[in-house]
Amino acid sequence: MGISHIALAVKDIEATHRFYTEAMGFELVKVEIAAMRGGKARHAFYSTGSAEDQLMAFWDLRDVPGMGEGYETDISRGLGLDPFTNHLAFQADSLDDLAARRDRLRAAGCTVVEIDHHWIRSIYTEDPDGNVVEFAIVTEPFS
Repeated sequence: MGISHIALAVKDIEATHRFYTEAMGFELVKVEIAAMRGGKARHAFYSTGSAEDQLMAFWDLRDVPGMGEGYETDISRGLGLDPFTNHLAFQADSLDDLAARRDRLRAAGCTVVEIDHHWIRSIYTEDPDGNVVEFAIVTEPFS
């Protein structure tokens, strides 16, 4: 069983869209307008794999009464945790793909941290809401 989607609220849907399409290389595949608390929320879905599953979704809550802009969208710092604690990891297809994704992130102006965990290689950056995102490839069998 895989993951259908993960959804997070964001503060600036336009910045989020630019980051996840331009820097991360994901494709926007669906936008829904949902009634919420007497207002409307946009729910944007981005493909991280196929267009039917493996999705990342973001809530734009600007037009929802009572939501305002005071909510925290960082999934770690707001809890007093290191930013790397709660993070979103996406599969790279190969070491070459991981390098290409690193280069794409850097070309988009992102700071990239590379770590060889000795069984998985990872690159990390932060999205516009301060959430750490990762691309990773398993390089050694599990023991």
